[in-house]
Amino acid sequence: MTTNRIDLHTHLIPPFWAQELSSHGGDPSGWGSPEWSPEKAISFMDEERIIVGVLSLTAPGIDGWKPGRERTSIARKVNDYGAGLVQRRPDRFGYFATLALPDVDAALHEIDRAYDQLQADGIVLHSNYEGVYLADPAFVPVWEELNRRQAVIFIHPTTPHQTKVLPGIPGPIEDYPAETTRSAVNLVIAGHLSRYSSTKIILSHGGGFLPYAATRFAELESSIAPDQNADDLTARMQSFYFDTALSAPSGFPSLLAFAPRGHVVFGTDYPYASEAVSKKFTRNMDDYDQFGKHELDEINQNALSLFPRLTAHTRRRESVPF
Repeated sequence: MTTNRIDLHTHLIPPFWAQELSSHGGDPSGWGSPEWSPEKAISFMDEERIIVGVLSLTAPGIDGWKPGRERTSIARKVNDYGAGLVQRRPDRFGYFATLALPDVDAALHEIDRAYDQLQADGIVLHSNYEGVYLADPAFVPVWEELNRRQAVIFIHPTTPHQTKVLPGIPGPIEDYPAETTRSAVNLVIAGHLSRYSSTKIILSHGGGFLPYAATRFAELESSIAPDQNADDLTARMQSFYFDTALSAPSGFPSLLAFAPRGHVVFGTDYPYASEAVSKKFTRNMDDYDQFGKHELDEINQNALSLFPRLTAHTRRRESVPF
């Protein structure tokens, strides 16, 4: 088994963001903010044989900051912090940049800055922004620019804009898998995976329910939309990448049967999935005995096809302090 996993679903918690979050709406999902530091992250990674973690800001991101200058400013500050971690330890960290959506102009400016100045590895998008989902026509300029950049896009679920269906249950337990699925189906039906095919899109948490229910989505949509073909819709859904964060052995048969070989990537959801929980899910994956030959090793390192710059870092581990 490889000792050099690449974690595409791991989060950073900038200290200034954590401090300001409570006065900017808190986390409407009901999930708490854990302790995090670059040093703790690297310690966890070492214990789990993770050579590189590609960091992202999780939901609710910067939604609680006022639209306009305030939200644009916090996006820049978060991205400067994340890029700084990568500059200090490019052998251990990568970074998905945050955008100040639904402000399209601000998002376009930050995409330029993220790629041209900060050398970000990709972009994190949340499943909706103030109730506007990613295939909304308003976001077309953002998709056009991401396609031009051949961007790797990490889609993370966030709280639905409407009232929660199950009060008292934190969103990551029951809302988030549905949000991932809803956002993915929205993109597929809208044709974004064909229209913006130079992008590579990673879905969180094994794709939510998408692998399990893909045939249902494809057949029902094609039955009511004469211009949609079930086989084409299925192929579009299979073009996503799927991370393994919080994916259990009970879900692996559907995920592995649906996702093309090479499209399942390793993820932990650390630190929002606690160290103990993250390790349990990784052990469950390591102990799963139905993988094909070398398939587990591939999953641990499939991210290299998305981020070639990481290849050199999988060959050696530098024992230097952060």
